[in-house]
Amino acid sequence: MIQKLKKNNFKTKQRARRFAMQAIFQWHLTQEDFSTIQTKFLTQEEMISVDTAYFLYLVQGVLKNQDIIDKHLTQFLDRPCNELDLVELAILRLGAYELLECTEVPYKVVLNESIELAKTFGATDSYKYINSILHCLAKKTRAIEY
Repeated sequence: MIQKLKKNNFKTKQRARRFAMQAIFQWHLTQEDFSTIQTKFLTQEEMISVDTAYFLYLVQGVLKNQDIIDKHLTQFLDRPCNELDLVELAILRLGAYELLECTEVPYKVVLNESIELAKTFGATDSYKYINSILHCLAKKTRAIEY
């Protein structure tokens, strides 16, 4: 029974990341304020099986700390953030935020979840790019864990 709870908790956080990436992507496209985006997402029926507290934590964190996140990412990017595909940018910012602020989440989980998001929503080989950037960031920011 305990293992099932842990698995469900993992799944609800996984879904939270998925919706958080979509919300960040929507913010990139529309520049709507957070409360508008939050309302749109929280009223969706699919949000029932989502860790909504984690979803809100991730989205708010990425939007509020975008400049800091981008400074960390820029050192590993081969082009400016504004030239990245918006899906890739949303995944990178989300993954970077988790690496920087969610130290209770192992870096390998962050990398794997980001790769899976890129495989689902990104261009054909974008997961390779996402992996390389976040791998470098993890190596720098999570040296003890690495």
